Amino acid sequence: MSLPFLNRRKFLTTACLGGAAAAALGPFAPAQAQTGFAPTQTMRGGSNNYRPNAPLVESLGKGFIVTGSVRLAGSGAPLADTRIQIWAATTLGGEREPRNHGSVLTDANGVYRLEMEQIVPNFGQPHAHLAYDDAAYKTVFLRPLMSSPSDTSVTADFILAPT
Repeated sequence: MSLPFLNRRKFLTTACLGGAAAAALGPFAPAQAQTGFAPTQTMRGGSNNYRPNAPLVESLGKGFIVTGSVRLAGSGAPLADTRIQIWAATTLGGEREPRNHGSVLTDANGVYRLEMEQIVPNFGQPHAHLAYDDAAYKTVFLRPLMSSPSDTSVTADFILAPT
C-alpha cells in the first residue's frame, strides 16, 4: 500500500480547509455534556495559621475588601447564610494576630464581603486566607495571591460539595 505524497503546500492547504470546515460547523456540532459547577479544591498553604471557629465580625478594619461568592457544586445554586472565615497579615500584625481573624455569612445571593486593614506581604507575597469548614459541605481552604502589595481588594469564590 502506498501513501499519497503530500508536499508542504498540499499539507497546509488541507489543514487550512479542514480547520475552516471545523470552525464553520462548530455551532452545529453535537453539544458536549455539561458537568455543572466543579467543587473548589483546597489550595496549598491555605490552612496556614488557621483558627477554628473564628468569631463573626462586621469588619476587621478599614481599607481592604475581601469578597466572593459561595455556590453549590453541580447546580451552582447560591448558598445563603454560609460562614466563611478570613485571615491575613495586615498593618495590624501577622496572620496569627487575633484582630486579623474573623468570619462572615453569605447573603441571600451567596455573596460575602469583609472590610479589613490593608493586607501586607507575608513571606514576600501579599495574600489572604479563606476557609469554609462547617459540617454541611467539604472543607476548603483558599490562599488567593494579590498581584501587588498596593491592591485594595481580593476576590475568592467557593463551589462547595456536600460531605
